[in-house]
Amino acid sequence: MTADSTTTAAKPYDEMHAPDGAVRPHYLAYADWLADTPRERIERKRSEADVAFHRVGITFNVYGAEGGKERLIPFDLLPRIIPGEEWTALEAGLRQRVKALNAFLADIYHGQEILRAGRLPADQVLNNAQFRGEMKGVEVPGGLYAMIAGIDLVRAAGADGKGEYYVLEDNLRVPSGVSYLLENRKMMMRLFPDLFSRYNVQPVEHYPDLLLETLRAVAPAGVLDPTAVVLTPGAYNSAYFEHSFLAQQMGVELVEGQDLFVKDDTVYMRTTQGPRRVDVIYRRLDDDFLDPEVFRPDSMLGVPGLMSAYRAGRVTLANAVGTGVADDKSIYPYVPEMVRFYLGEEPILNNVPTYMLREPDDLAYTLAHLPELVVKEVHGAGGYGMLVGPAATRAEIEDFRQRILAAPEKYIAQPTLSLSTCPTFVDAGIAPRHIDLRPFVLSGGKEIRMVPGGLTRVAMKAGSLVVNSSQGGGTKDTWVVN
Repeated sequence: MTADSTTTAAKPYDEMHAPDGAVRPHYLAYADWLADTPRERIERKRSEADVAFHRVGITFNVYGAEGGKERLIPFDLLPRIIPGEEWTALEAGLRQRVKALNAFLADIYHGQEILRAGRLPADQVLNNAQFRGEMKGVEVPGGLYAMIAGIDLVRAAGADGKGEYYVLEDNLRVPSGVSYLLENRKMMMRLFPDLFSRYNVQPVEHYPDLLLETLRAVAPAGVLDPTAVVLTPGAYNSAYFEHSFLAQQMGVELVEGQDLFVKDDTVYMRTTQGPRRVDVIYRRLDDDFLDPEVFRPDSMLGVPGLMSAYRAGRVTLANAVGTGVADDKSIYPYVPEMVRFYLGEEPILNNVPTYMLREPDDLAYTLAHLPELVVKEVHGAGGYGMLVGPAATRAEIEDFRQRILAAPEKYIAQPTLSLSTCPTFVDAGIAPRHIDLRPFVLSGGKEIRMVPGGLTRVAMKAGSLVVNSSQGGGTKDTWVVN
């Protein structure tokens, strides 16, 4: 594999300013507003936002060294703006990609045509830790496995200075962050109605309605008025606010494993009026913890017998068990081939060029260029288990070299993306910070739908490329404008 020069441009793409310094057309009204708005007003509004977020409990539980500590995800008051025609092109690419990923999941758990055709290494799928043999031959409603997908997009400047979007990751297991998208929009409308009045911003507040429609659309066959629930690991989970928020917004019950039981291959919820059948479970916990009779026997979070009811077609799990194999970083390089194989189309959205360290040539190149590359664990998430070569110390690079040599198949490497920047309000004033974008794609019934934009994550530290909230990143409101 050879690195694509469009991903390694020294100067990042500036979302607001053209290379000659002129403000891009869709930012003109915003630039005027910014020039007219005293810094003191923005600081005051930021304090108001922090108080409001604390009041409604929008906090993030930190794991690791700070285990158990709750904190706010930094919220930046300066929105990211995307022109409508740009979003239309992205939307087409997202639909295509998620359709291909669902086709891949249906295939590998049934006919495995793509493996038999040699378009993807069979051992890389069948020996993958996220491949669930228990799902082979299991029919799922509509053949849909990833009803809710969060696709991480980044923008890099090409040699011509134009920004091009790349897919950085596919999140199909339990993608999170949509609650921040919705709360950020409410906060911006409350704090800066005068800025909103300058734009025709496409709405996002209908996402919970779309999510509920999606869940109801994938109910087991014959169920006319399905009951859906949100299954959470509990209040100590880092995304618990989101679980409770979405349940409340959809008007469905938030349950833990102990609130459900299985009888005669049917799932029931314990209520004060007696047992109530559950037809669709929007589960926010990993496969391993779902059913102690099938997966981890020590799990106290799941529901004994759940997989039996699932295999019998008596309950739908969203997302399906086994979706993790399609968002594994070792499978990611093959998604463009999935688009070609299943849809007979060329990919609209490009992948980031990727080195597979299980391949000797890619391993040799990576070891020789570690200071220039980003190296990731294939099963890693949340910004953990990765090396950002240009920002790493010599000792960190050598430590990672030893990890790679010990188990090269556990890693991939990519050129260091110069992520696009957007004006961000920081302690020193307004400054550019690197961003990404996570749109949420809903597949249910015959339609693939999404709200315009997505969650923009921002690296709050100067020069940092890590936008993950678990690593100190923040969020912005994302405006798709007509």
